[in-house]
Order: sequence, then C-alpha cells, then structure tokens
Amino acid sequence: MKKEESRFIESNIFEGMVSIRAIINSCDNCISDRRITRVFVSDDKAKKRAKELSYIKARSYDLGYSIETIPQPDFDEMTIGNTHGGLLCECTQRTIPELTADAIKDNGFYVMLDGIEDPYNFGYAIRSLYAAGVDGIILTPRNWMSAAGVVCRASAGASETIPMYMSDGIRAAEIFKAKSYDVICSDIKNSVSVYETELKFPIFLIVGGEKRGISSELLEACDKIVRLDYKTDFGMALSAASAASILTFEIMRQNL
Repeated sequence: MKKEESRFIESNIFEGMVSIRAIINSCDNCISDRRITRVFVSDDKAKKRAKELSYIKARSYDLGYSIETIPQPDFDEMTIGNTHGGLLCECTQRTIPELTADAIKDNGFYVMLDGIEDPYNFGYAIRSLYAAGVDGIILTPRNWMSAAGVVCRASAGASETIPMYMSDGIRAAEIFKAKSYDVICSDIKNSVSVYETELKFPIFLIVGGEKRGISSELLEACDKIVRLDYKTDFGMALSAASAASILTFEIMRQNL
C-alpha cells in the first residue's frame, strides 16, 4: 500500500514529538483515555533527540510505556510523513463519549464538524478551532478520528488536547438549546453575513462539508444561518476547514 493511501487507514501510530507531548498533556489533564503503550526511536536520530528522549524516559515511569530504539528502515515502514524527527509512539484507542448536557460548560463555545473529506483537512480545522478557544468539538459518527495519528500531526497536537463528544446533529442541537445556547449553522440559503450578525456566547456552531453541506432538517433546527461573503464572484464554496477557521475567529473577535 502506498503511504499516501495509508493515511485513510485506522491507526493508532502517532508521529513526532509534538504528537507525543500532546498525548502526554491529554493524560495529565484527563482530556481523554488514550494512553501511550510504546515509543519508538530511529537509531539514526537517537543522539540528536537526546533532550526529548530524556523527557520521554522520565514520563515513562509514571505513564507506563516502553521505549524501543529500532533501525531506520523499520522505522520508515511505520511512518506516513517525513517530519517525525525520528520519534513515534503506539497508543491505545480514544473513547469519544456521547454528548450530554452535563458535559457542556455554561456560556461556552462548541463546534460540530461534519462532512470534511480528508483527515489532514480535518486536523487543520481542529488546529484553528483550538487556537480560537473552542471549548469542545462535536463529532458525527462519520469522522476522521480513526486516523488519529494523521489528524494529530495535522492539528499540531490540538486534536488530543481538546475535548470531543459524539452526537448526531439534531440531537446535539436539542441538547445545546436546552442549555440556552444559540445554534448557528453555516450555509447560504436564508443566511445573513457573519460580519453583520451578533454572535455572543454561548454558541454552538455547525460547519458542514463543502460537498454535502448541512441537512435541511438541521438548518430548520438552528437559530441563525450565517454565510461568508466573498469580494470576488467566486461561485464556489470554501473548504470546510477554511470556513470553520474564519467563522470561529470572527466569533472569538466578537467575544473578546
């Protein structure tokens, strides 16, 4: 199998020190139940990564994982990218809990991502959401967290350090409305410009993929529909990752 194709395969291999630190931080802060089982080090890079390895070894005593140095060819067989710096880890799966009202903060900001077609784009979107201060991400049953290592690397570790919950859109909207949240959908029909709309916390934002969009049933259940206006007559949708980034930073700006 080509490495490009392997990014879509379910895997719990995480590449690079950023990913390893993110999982350790997630453990420390009780964000998820994912745990590192083994860390692998390329024999070609072991001396150059002495500082990182010292940290990894120190944390192995309380987190209970092993550390193995392996030949570079064997290491390469385990990786997809080439920015790992000679470090990767094998992990347990992460349990994504069902969304409940008790899990939702008062006066918070949550986002549902639905219909993103690629795990890298999914990770890029999560990176932006985390940077914009989103309190949690709601996932539909179809999501890219099975390819968690790819998502983690693309999100610069954010996917492992932000709370995530599972729900279908209609159920999620009902739960957030019961908590007095405004449910905001991103779409074109019957919409107003995001820059002409008051978007104050608490907010639950739903961003659909550029191909399938948001279902009509879910659009009817939302409180406001917002759009991104273009300066040019482009006629095409932005990627869901780009749209999510712009929308979340505008919401952040309005709530500073």
